[in-house]
Amino acid sequence: MSLQRLYSRMAMNSFVVLGRVGMDLYADPPGTQIEAAGRFTAAIGGSAGNIAVALARQGAKATLLTRVSQDAVGRYCLAELGRYGVATGHVGFARAEARTSLAVVETIAEGPQTVLYRNDAADFALTEADVAAVDFSMVAALVVTGTALAREPSRAACFAAIAAARAAGAIVVLDIDHRAYSWASDAQAGALYRDAAASADIVIGNDDEFGLMAGDYAKGQALAQALATSGALVSIYKRGGEGAVSYTADAAFETGIFKVTAQKPMGAGDGFMGGFLAGLARGHMLEAAVARGAATAAIIVAGVGCAPASPDTAALDAFLQSYS
Repeated sequence: MSLQRLYSRMAMNSFVVLGRVGMDLYADPPGTQIEAAGRFTAAIGGSAGNIAVALARQGAKATLLTRVSQDAVGRYCLAELGRYGVATGHVGFARAEARTSLAVVETIAEGPQTVLYRNDAADFALTEADVAAVDFSMVAALVVTGTALAREPSRAACFAAIAAARAAGAIVVLDIDHRAYSWASDAQAGALYRDAAASADIVIGNDDEFGLMAGDYAKGQALAQALATSGALVSIYKRGGEGAVSYTADAAFETGIFKVTAQKPMGAGDGFMGGFLAGLARGHMLEAAVARGAATAAIIVAGVGCAPASPDTAALDAFLQSYS
């Protein structure tokens, strides 16, 4: 598949995002530590949920493929996704004892505390049968968030989704999205990320995640570059405050960050993914789309919450104009 084929497929502007959605409880007002909080504000979270919201906010058709708990928290996530314009027809309910992820977090720029509850996580109950119900023929891209590879039956569902998307001609995007607490070992995680990356057209991760995949932090960037010359169309190596390096088979370019007053570090990666893919879908070339991803990330870390801070297209365009 060529970059021109990538641009052509992305113009379909329809995405399926596979992975977790959850409830985030933010200590309120911003700047309050969890142990000192008298109240909390709720928002949806989870990498796949946040990516889907970012896509929908920027004019894409976004469908979430996951499972949630059959309780008030699961219903809250479904309702919030709907309010943001994310399609939930492929969000199923897990068995009664499973639970949707819950995160208790702080809106603090440096060293925020996060308390995460993912015991018997509902999203890991996703099955190959759930995937079989998805028609990928009119989908621009499948986005797989790597945490979904950490447990069965979700792991098998991920690979089934990748195979079905490829068979239908859709772009396969891997967000490495490593969360060590979900995995039996780093070695297992690295091996499965490599397996998924081998079938992906776009691979996005940070320096630690590519280092994990390579088995050595020092070799992570070389792996990112190698992926773009051995199968993937695009490989994006994120370096935090130093920006990102994007690789294709015959080129590489660097993208800086947009400096903002951050209220929190969370949500940047999800926003980057959503803004980048939405940019491609709107007809922007690769370099401009990466810049839109970086700008989306900056806006989100400067706001409260992840989904609530996600910009629409007009806000993103105005932000970019202010930097031009």
